[in-house]
Amino acid sequence: MKRVRLLTLAALLGAVALYAGLRVGSSRAVHPLTGRPIAGIATDAAWMDRASREQEEAPARALLLAGIRPGMVVADVGAGSGYMTVRIAALVGPTGKVYANDIQPALLQRVQEKARAAGASNVEIVLGTDTDARLPENVIDLALLVDVYHEFHHPQEMLRSIRRSLKPAGRLVLVEYRKEDATLPIAPTHRMSIADARTEIEAEGFLFERAIEDLPRQHVIVFRK
Repeated sequence: MKRVRLLTLAALLGAVALYAGLRVGSSRAVHPLTGRPIAGIATDAAWMDRASREQEEAPARALLLAGIRPGMVVADVGAGSGYMTVRIAALVGPTGKVYANDIQPALLQRVQEKARAAGASNVEIVLGTDTDARLPENVIDLALLVDVYHEFHHPQEMLRSIRRSLKPAGRLVLVEYRKEDATLPIAPTHRMSIADARTEIEAEGFLFERAIEDLPRQHVIVFRK
């Protein structure tokens, strides 16, 4: 009985930590089409690199479902600490390329260090703004946003800049914690529903392709240019 209580307490503390860890920064802005409150921007690299993320997000599976293949040019938009960047670099291989984009120079420095340590010479760092990803136009096969889109303070402008960077057949892939699942220990502003994602993103010239529900806690939502 004592062991059961301890395990229950540990689970509850873990849930609280996960909820709290995502409540970084604050924003009173809402999306003009859906009224969705826009989340604050996560800044904690240690949180991004937490060991539990492997179980919570199944990153290797997520990248497989996103459709990343050798030779692709991929934009890791909102790369943060580079948690996904180095994984993407390995998948696209030496004939592919990864643009690691973020608006936080300190985090991009961390990405650069990780790429260097991994021998990933196919990673290019891109410092964007909160309205422009500053990616080269018409060169990206796939723009990947992992737990990022809900933090865009200017989502319409950012989507337009990402769309410009995509090739004619390019895809935009969102990986977002499910707003529809009330049991997830994630702050509400750090989750997205498929309905809200479609309303907001289709309005900016993207076509909804499919939603994949094969991850433990997240949607994989695919759009094409």
